[in-house]
Amino acid sequence: MIAQLLLYKILQLFLIMILGFVFVKAKLVKSGDSAVLSRLSLYLFMPSVIINAFNVEVTSDIMKGLMIAFLLAVLIHIVLLLVDLVLKKYFKATKVERASIVYSNSGNLIVPIVTYVLGEEWLIYSSAFLIVQLVFFWTHGVKLFSDQKVGLKKILLNINVIAVVVGFVMLFSGIRLPNFVSEITSSLGAMVAPVGMIIAGMLAASVDFGKMLKNKRLYFVLLGRLIVCPVIVMFLMRGILPFIGIANIHTIMLISYFASITPTAATVMQFSQIHGKDFDYATAINVITTIGCIISMPLLIMIFNSVVI
Repeated sequence: MIAQLLLYKILQLFLIMILGFVFVKAKLVKSGDSAVLSRLSLYLFMPSVIINAFNVEVTSDIMKGLMIAFLLAVLIHIVLLLVDLVLKKYFKATKVERASIVYSNSGNLIVPIVTYVLGEEWLIYSSAFLIVQLVFFWTHGVKLFSDQKVGLKKILLNINVIAVVVGFVMLFSGIRLPNFVSEITSSLGAMVAPVGMIIAGMLAASVDFGKMLKNKRLYFVLLGRLIVCPVIVMFLMRGILPFIGIANIHTIMLISYFASITPTAATVMQFSQIHGKDFDYATAINVITTIGCIISMPLLIMIFNSVVI
């Protein structure tokens, strides 16, 4: 049942991506116009998702589950950074390829998927993976794309990192946003997934996929992001499951797994565009992995339910 619901939601998001593609081909907008949407997504919509995720009443059970979700997210990203070292040393992967394999689309996809498949009350656990990924991306990931050294001050003053800090303050202090403000952050956060898909579609319209599909490295990235990394994470969770004995651990693990098996992070594509780092290739990877996940994600969830849960 979960696999079917997941497939349904992924197809919806894929069709939104097609709309972005069609609008460019119809000459209603240009592919380059997506740069504005990329900045809005990175610096406005994503921080809103983070803030809104922590604007909830937290019980002791939820707090325990959230801490486990954070632990899982950190462990997963440490393992993925080890994968990155292997990619760099043994496979001579480019920076775009490394980022595309390591970073999943947990921002654009996990929020609507968890909301639709499990319910809005489970979103707080998905925020753990999203926040941990943001910290890793705005440190390790930024270094991949920036030609300049990224200072600690610049990282700490990034709006997404600030949103993480504000979220934690809200979590531990019990402060909640006024309804008027929370409705604004909720509305802005809801735009992450559709805008991310529209951006992918707009950029896809300018990519020569005939040429890109001849690039064997594209399939190497596809295999790494949609098969290898998810399998590694699956067995990591299977190994640590016996040591965690809290309520709802299976659902919390499922949410973390959802986040780790999504296509390449849209942020990789957006950063490659902003920094001029081979974004045609990054876009092709994003689109191909998004198409591939229509098949891979439901299958992986069925296997996960058998192997782990």
